Amino acid sequence: MTLRARFAHVNLIARDWHKLAEFYQHVFGCEPVLPERNLSGEWLDQATAVPDAHIRGMHLRLPGAGGPTLEVFQYDQELEHPAPAVNRPGFGHIAFVVDNVQAAREAVLAAGGHDLGQQVTVEIPNAGTITFVYVTDPEGNVIELQCWSHGE
Repeated sequence: MTLRARFAHVNLIARDWHKLAEFYQHVFGCEPVLPERNLSGEWLDQATAVPDAHIRGMHLRLPGAGGPTLEVFQYDQELEHPAPAVNRPGFGHIAFVVDNVQAAREAVLAAGGHDLGQQVTVEIPNAGTITFVYVTDPEGNVIELQCWSHGE
């Protein structure tokens, strides 16, 4: 049986949710979806399996998506984050289609992000040519910046 489903959001846990939300708004044009969240209680402890959980944050409407959001939350109690790597099992990165990969990379770096890999251009058979680079946001979350051309 196939479930009927609709994509809702991706959650990103931040060290400083205000700064990280501002980064995604400034660099990629994400728009706040109010209200801001300030959540705690037994129900949250039960749902997250985190004792005395308290989270704050907000949703950001992703550019061009029309519906799904990036949920940027911060827990009062946080665990250490491993070094960023594109090949770590689990959710790997968020990707944005941009007009100019180099200009987008420079905007990410100017806003506090970091380089992770080198920009490359490669032809993907039957799909087109992609130029892309991996960078990180200021907290080390991996972002792919990509631009496709289809020989038009």
